[in-house]
Amino acid sequence: MNEKFFDLKKEKQDRMINAALKVFAMNGYGHASTDEIVREAGISKGLLFHYFISKLGLYAFVYDYSVRYLLLELTTGVNREETDFFKLVDQIKLSQVQCMKNYPYILQFLNRSRGEDATEALMETEDKRGILPDKYCEIMEKADLSCFREGVDVERLKKIITYTADGLMTEQFMEESFQPEIYYQEIKSYLDMLKKITCK
Repeated sequence: MNEKFFDLKKEKQDRMINAALKVFAMNGYGHASTDEIVREAGISKGLLFHYFISKLGLYAFVYDYSVRYLLLELTTGVNREETDFFKLVDQIKLSQVQCMKNYPYILQFLNRSRGEDATEALMETEDKRGILPDKYCEIMEKADLSCFREGVDVERLKKIITYTADGLMTEQFMEESFQPEIYYQEIKSYLDMLKKITCK
């Protein structure tokens, strides 16, 4: 990647990043078209390749950028002293929403990349694939589980929360009605409901 990319105006950087995130999120690496990315970003193909050399270079950049950006938001947005399970989940979701205010497709992209099957894309991002899962584990390891009723399977509960949040996001994007604040309020209502069901 050409480091001069960061000399561009922030608005133009974000336009290019958002275009790449959207196209890769919707199509996966193999089916993503650089023609579609440049059309979405409103730039020339020559400019894209000037900064990123290739589609793979662009994919590797936006993957690294997304991981770093979300990691920073989690580090600052999650209270290190918090131990309440649902408050920790809430802070994780709020951190993700903060990211989506600037980069609406960042989570869709990261979710899609988990199922990526293009070998070159996998190899290019292999060393960074464990960073966010490890961070989520580190955060949730602090959770006090004594609040739960007997018989509550916490691992299954985590899956329910993940599937619900991802489903809500996908639904809103498909309806072209995604707004980070509304998405967050929806998640919060589900978290409140799950807390009432599972906690003493």
